[in-house]
Amino acid sequence: MPEPLNPEPLNPKAWPRPLGYSNGVAATGRQVFVAGQIGWDETETLVEGGLVEQVAQALRNCIAVLAEAGARPEHVVRMNWYVVDRDDYRACRPEIGAVYRELMGPVYPAMSLLQVGLLEPGALVEIEVTAVIPD
Repeated sequence: MPEPLNPEPLNPKAWPRPLGYSNGVAATGRQVFVAGQIGWDETETLVEGGLVEQVAQALRNCIAVLAEAGARPEHVVRMNWYVVDRDDYRACRPEIGAVYRELMGPVYPAMSLLQVGLLEPGALVEIEVTAVIPD
């Protein structure tokens, strides 16, 4: 089992402390790149219930792909989130935060969040992950 990653957060001292992410992360080791995962299960059926449920499933999918490389959530150094509705995301932030902490733990990678149109009809979120497994 890989050692836990001790990433170096890159948050300039004069800047406000970011909540739930880092402005940057430095790490060394084996890199793992997870393609964008949406809120569907192993049968490619979108989960019901809305954005929070799709976020939970997308994160579970990311964790499953990471596991194939022997990585865990604590190895994640970067995440890109794509949502179809910024207002829905903002309204659901407390619930999304709770789901994130439950599945990912106290992991605060560099993150980006963009509002986009997604290819899969009904998909509300897509999440990409980059992880680094320590040498």
